[in-house]
Amino acid sequence: MRKILLVGTAAVVLLSTGCADMSDTQRRTAIGAGAGALGGAVIGSMAGSGNAGKGAVIGAGVGALGTYIWSQHMEKQKQEMQAATQGTGVTVSQTADNQLKLDIPSDISFATNRADIQPSLRPILDRFADGLRNNPNSDVRIIGHTDSTGSDAINNPLSLERAESTRNYLTERGVSGARIQVEGRGSREPIASNDTADGRARNRRVEIFMGQRQG
Repeated sequence: MRKILLVGTAAVVLLSTGCADMSDTQRRTAIGAGAGALGGAVIGSMAGSGNAGKGAVIGAGVGALGTYIWSQHMEKQKQEMQAATQGTGVTVSQTADNQLKLDIPSDISFATNRADIQPSLRPILDRFADGLRNNPNSDVRIIGHTDSTGSDAINNPLSLERAESTRNYLTERGVSGARIQVEGRGSREPIASNDTADGRARNRRVEIFMGQRQG
């Protein structure tokens, strides 16, 4: 255990002092990876012999992901989106890893079994697209969800089609499609019970994440 701590600590120190040729983003990513490796190795060693190496690899990956920043621009866009979505049911928040998150319920996003964007969602996406054009260092991830009604053969492609429709709407308003990732998760990640109509309505949603890269 002591050996792991010494090695991990040394790695973090070397990364933080020996990265003169790296950009700020690369340096922070490398340091995050080293710190993550240290934490992962410690946890792995506590879990039993042979797990320290695996923990270090996983920890390095997690540490390297922590590269989003919450800038004044991000705070400004959050406030603008909160104003634009007031009274619509859309939730706007800052995530733990400094991403701006829009949680868009089904009553303003998509009709049942449809993937075309409803008129009530368009002004919100218009405002969001404005912010994206003004912040070229940001990335976007759009995730579509459904309730449990129907089979995976229906829900999985439908959730992806909804995410793709949202992406296409943004690209039509000048946002580069290369900045946008889309996913469809079907009914696999409910946030409410599918046993009630209200719960199913909450589960039919689109989540949009925006993160500003460092550098």
